Amino acid sequence: MLKYNLSQLDSISKKILLNLSSPDCILLFGELGSGKTTFVRSLINQLQEKNHIDKTEVPSPTFNLLYEYKIKNFKIMHYDLYRLEKTNEIDQLGIFLEDKKAVRIIEWPEKVKKQIKNRLEITFFHESKLDSRKIKLSGFGKWKNFKLNAI
Repeated sequence: MLKYNLSQLDSISKKILLNLSSPDCILLFGELGSGKTTFVRSLINQLQEKNHIDKTEVPSPTFNLLYEYKIKNFKIMHYDLYRLEKTNEIDQLGIFLEDKKAVRIIEWPEKVKKQIKNRLEITFFHESKLDSRKIKLSGFGKWKNFKLNAI
């Protein structure tokens, strides 16, 4: 488990971006307000900066369920499954049927039944300090040996 503060989040995002490619999947676990969307915002903004594109607002897709971002050759599909309760609602989103060249980032992935081969699971934990969090990373497939050392 790695402890970090919000100012270190961009370093974490940069390290993950170095290994990210289509059709990878990042699954984000954690309680409400633990930092999942903040992480996605950092990751997308880091990718935009790397490609010399103005940073955009990256809102939570809680109500829309999905926001798509096209950044040069990268397509990122950011899902938030929090409000969905039934498997058929998730199936109707077509998360794994549509564009196979997209990176998928899924908040509340415990609702997805499909096993994803190349995935990075990140679990976010609250800390007593307001700007401090802990994360735990678990990699599968090509992410199996991915480690975040000191930031």
